[in-house]
Amino acid sequence: MVFSRFFKPSARPPLDPAAETQDTASDEHADDAPEALPDHSWAERARAILPSGSSTGSKRAEALWGTADAHGPTHYLRASGCRVVTTDEEELIDCTMALGAVALGYADERITPSVVAAAAHGNVAGLSHTLEVEVAELFCEAVPCAEKVQFLKSGAEAMAAAVRLARTYTGRTTVIGCGYFGWLDWCSAEAGVPGTVRDDYVKIPFDDIGALEAAVDRYGATLAAIVLEPVIERMPSVAWIARARALATQSGAALVFDEMKSGFRLATGGYQELSGVTPDLAAFGKALANGYPLAAVGGNAAILDAARKTWISSTLASEATALAAARAVLHLHADTPVCDELARIGGDMRTAVSNALTASRTGGIEIAGIDPMWFLRFESPALETRFLTTAAANGVLFKRGPYNFASLAHDDETIAEIESCTSNTLFTMRTADGA
Repeated sequence: MVFSRFFKPSARPPLDPAAETQDTASDEHADDAPEALPDHSWAERARAILPSGSSTGSKRAEALWGTADAHGPTHYLRASGCRVVTTDEEELIDCTMALGAVALGYADERITPSVVAAAAHGNVAGLSHTLEVEVAELFCEAVPCAEKVQFLKSGAEAMAAAVRLARTYTGRTTVIGCGYFGWLDWCSAEAGVPGTVRDDYVKIPFDDIGALEAAVDRYGATLAAIVLEPVIERMPSVAWIARARALATQSGAALVFDEMKSGFRLATGGYQELSGVTPDLAAFGKALANGYPLAAVGGNAAILDAARKTWISSTLASEATALAAARAVLHLHADTPVCDELARIGGDMRTAVSNALTASRTGGIEIAGIDPMWFLRFESPALETRFLTTAAANGVLFKRGPYNFASLAHDDETIAEIESCTSNTLFTMRTADGA
């Protein structure tokens, strides 16, 4: 099937500052642009004023490159399509797509005008915006489990809300979980989390029916929820997901899916749409609003109505710019096969990298994951850091660990560039080794 009329690349704003129009150059806010400093200066300033160098853990230098002193970029000035411009004015093809938050493309022309219009009309007030109702209706039409929905701002917040709802509805406390659900106390074993809170969360391995059954057997009387990230590096067995559904029903607990990465990417409605297994609650975010800060917990109406018996609220949960972005995303998904195209593009991306690896006969690197969210696996951390920093120097930003994400902005020409840049990266590494 030809998708060109649906997925014609966006007319991107110029990345070259010299190409900006005269009107932009004379804008009264032009002085607000970041000062021209080399990237290492921004990294130093960040480390001096931000506790870990970045407010997003996965964007810390050591998270990006493996070590805090690796020679890789840490800050950007502009992003458009699938490309970012660093503070060194270097343009990179971005394969991370903001940790999967952007599936259409940065500054996408189908989304940005709606956001700008919402901002121009006042993005927040002392009353709820009508967009909250409109987007809620569209969301419930798109997501299989969603009879009602509550909006929040982050994925961690949405998952915490889902667990609070499940506990309120069931009157129980224990949660069995598998996956990464954010940094909040209910699922964390990090410093600062009280032991009494940790005791109520039971972690089980991915796709392990025996471990799931044993945990439910032990905690069933106090079990409030079985919480799963359904896709972790690979698709799960249908038997595992189906067993989780059956056990939750039998024990009177809620089945909760974390669809942060899988929603609006594997399918519009997430993994549940593909599997036919419907959870009681599901949390969405990331690609829901193409990178604008919005998350949602949707599901069974009776469980959602437990929100009236507890307190779940964020001042900016219903602010209009993110809702406007989500409305545009939901309309696009309703009208076009976005997720089919993401799968095709992701497959082409990993094939391009695989071709470069095969041609170079480089060992110690393999490709894993699924097409819409794939990743590179390395035999050693040192090799990983070396490859990632060299790739960035050659023009491609890859993710350290899971995942690299496809976007509609990764067109055929860009994918060819990814293959060429990967080949150059591997050649540079082999040449340095004297091979």
